[in-house]
Amino acid sequence: MPDRIQQTFDSLREAGQPAFVAYVCAGDPDMPRSLEVTRALDRAGADIIELGVPFSDPLADGVVNQMAADRALRAGADLGKVLDLIREFRSGSATPIVLFTYLNPIYTYGFERFHADAAAAGADGVLVLDLPPHEEAANAELCDAHDLRHIRLIAPTTPGPRIAEIAATGEGFLYYVSREGVTGQRSELADGIAEQIAKVKATTDLPVVVGFGISTPEQSRAVAAMADGVVVGSAIVDVVAKNGAAPDLAERVFAFVKPLVEAAKSAK
Repeated sequence: MPDRIQQTFDSLREAGQPAFVAYVCAGDPDMPRSLEVTRALDRAGADIIELGVPFSDPLADGVVNQMAADRALRAGADLGKVLDLIREFRSGSATPIVLFTYLNPIYTYGFERFHADAAAAGADGVLVLDLPPHEEAANAELCDAHDLRHIRLIAPTTPGPRIAEIAATGEGFLYYVSREGVTGQRSELADGIAEQIAKVKATTDLPVVVGFGISTPEQSRAVAAMADGVVVGSAIVDVVAKNGAAPDLAERVFAFVKPLVEAAKSAK
């Protein structure tokens, strides 16, 4: 299976460009329109797409993403249907997909079965929010990833030795969380992002992307100038929330995301 994540970052590095990573909750507002939204992100220029797996207790998420998960679950979404969505998307695109999930849906589905089925469906990576790397290493069933890259999170409160430990087990890229707390839009960027990125990059050759609280083209450009990539999630999810009943939902998402991508690309 090709390593689409590495290929993407290699191509971007050669072009001197940062990555734009877009997040949405799979199945929001329903599975058919979620596929349309995912394709709109692709058309808008997202280099990597993060699909949230709907879960009933998403503790690391702010209210916007929590409500998205609730809408998806009420519409009948589950992990199997999320993998079906990826299969349909993959038939027309090679853009890397990372599953953004909690451990419970994987545990319920079955560890080995999840990794095998997700890779077969066309997913490229998985970011498990509540699974510490040392716990993963202690459980053999979590280690056979079937070509899924295990993406790691690093928080602004993570001490230096712990950053090095997490980075050593990371694959694909590292996701630096720019602020403490849960996901959500913010009017201002957190302080010290550049310094924290430098601290992380001193421990690894993996690309470092930055997310949490980024919602405007100006913020997208500012973060992209410092990092290997920028992640926008809650702001896009909010567009879905406000326009879920609109027949042109996908086009509205495209119109919102395109300037964010262009701003990021203009940063370097």
